[in-house]
Amino acid sequence: MTILDTIIARKKEEVAISKAEISTDQLKDSAFFGRKSLSLKESIQSKSGIIAEFKRKSPSKGIINDLVLPSEVAAAYQNFGASGISILTDRDFFGGSFDDILKVRSQTHIPILRKDFMIDEYQFYEAKNIGADAVLLIAACLSPQQVQEFTELAHQLDLEVLLEIHTEEELGHFNTDIDLVGINNRNLKDFKIDLQHSVRLKDQLPKDTLSVAESGIYRIEDFHYLKNKGFDGFLMGEYFMKSSNPMKAFEEFSVEIYK
Repeated sequence: MTILDTIIARKKEEVAISKAEISTDQLKDSAFFGRKSLSLKESIQSKSGIIAEFKRKSPSKGIINDLVLPSEVAAAYQNFGASGISILTDRDFFGGSFDDILKVRSQTHIPILRKDFMIDEYQFYEAKNIGADAVLLIAACLSPQQVQEFTELAHQLDLEVLLEIHTEEELGHFNTDIDLVGINNRNLKDFKIDLQHSVRLKDQLPKDTLSVAESGIYRIEDFHYLKNKGFDGFLMGEYFMKSSNPMKAFEEFSVEIYK
């Protein structure tokens, strides 16, 4: 049983509990539910392309940084040119919460990606309820049909979709309604990093697909390498969050990429 299998099993339990406590109709009764979402896709095309992440911990790294506030980090991300903010909402494995998005949403005007393991329609209503603008769909834990159905639902709720793939087989999850395709440099089953593998997968996508490099971007050189290979966006979390001052780390990185 892989860590991904463990996470998905736990996620099913969480969703069942949430459904029993709060109905979908109750989720619709939110100040954020009727708001017009911000376009992550457009923001990537017009800014740095960086989707900067707020992440306290991960199964592979343990605690990364649990001493900084999401609102402070997000403010720096916005002020220094991030195209979007990715916020983990998984509690057990990544230390996230809905409150993290709610706090950032109330203080920033930048697209927010709810990063979680989306396996049930209910979670899309949750995402809209807390003010997210986009959701992550992970091909490794969904069927192509689920990806299609979830994409349609997301768009009905005015949410954009970032589809994450890692293998050639998962290219079959792509459909033309997808807004962005993320290629994970880290294998979710063994957590190994391979930038070359991501480039090979990108080259097999339709040429007009907006692509996002995910994970394993630890140096300016990695960023420029992937950008030169045609990636439009860059989902980065650990690079900034492992610093005692993620705000300063993002500011310095933002300056460097334009040198």
